Order: sequence, then structure tokens, then C-alpha cells
Amino acid sequence: MRLNEITYTDAKPVEGYGPGFFRIGGEVIQGAVLTGPKGTGPWGGLEAPEDLLDLSGVVDVLFLGTGAEIAHIPADLRTALDGAGIGVEVMSSPSAARTYNVLLSEGRRVALAMLPV
Repeated sequence: MRLNEITYTDAKPVEGYGPGFFRIGGEVIQGAVLTGPKGTGPWGGLEAPEDLLDLSGVVDVLFLGTGAEIAHIPADLRTALDGAGIGVEVMSSPSAARTYNVLLSEGRRVALAMLPV
């Protein structure tokens, strides 16, 4: 078996998560989190679209984790993201974290916003 080391450029991978927290790039963040090429930090959740809209022109796809289970996001949030040219993929937070890590390792322009599990 051949192993290849993965290097991440301008964003950090999700290393783990648990009840109410995420570990990203060696840092533990309690509650909802936003990570991508602009950095990693707490996120205000579905009621705080401004941080997500700031990603316009920086990312092509935003993975939005809705917690332990997949759930619909507010229609006005989806409309705002589409209007800003940000593609959004909604899934459970564990699935969103895994998908984000894969695309990040490929050098894609992605970001990740997650609600805690």
C-alpha cells in the first residue's frame, strides 16, 4: 500500500467532533463553527448569514452541516447564498466535515459551516 501525505494550503481540515464541539486544525471550538480560506471561528448559526455571504468570490461551494441529522435550511438563506454566487450543499455535520476534508485536500475552493452534533 502506498500512502501519500496530504498538505492543506489556506484552510484547515476537520480533525474531530463530539457533543457540542469541533476540532479543526488543532483548535477546539465549542458550538457552531465556520471554517475555510478566511480562517476558523465560531459561527452564529442559520440566523447569521452575514459570515457566509462574506465568502462570495472566495469559495465555490459551502458545505452546511445541520447537526446530527440533515435538515432544511431557511429558504431566504439559500436564496441569499445563490444570489451571492455561493453553491451550498446541505447535509449532516459529520457528512459535511468528511466531504469538506476530501475537497480541501484536492485544493478546491470550499468552506464549511456546521451546527454541533
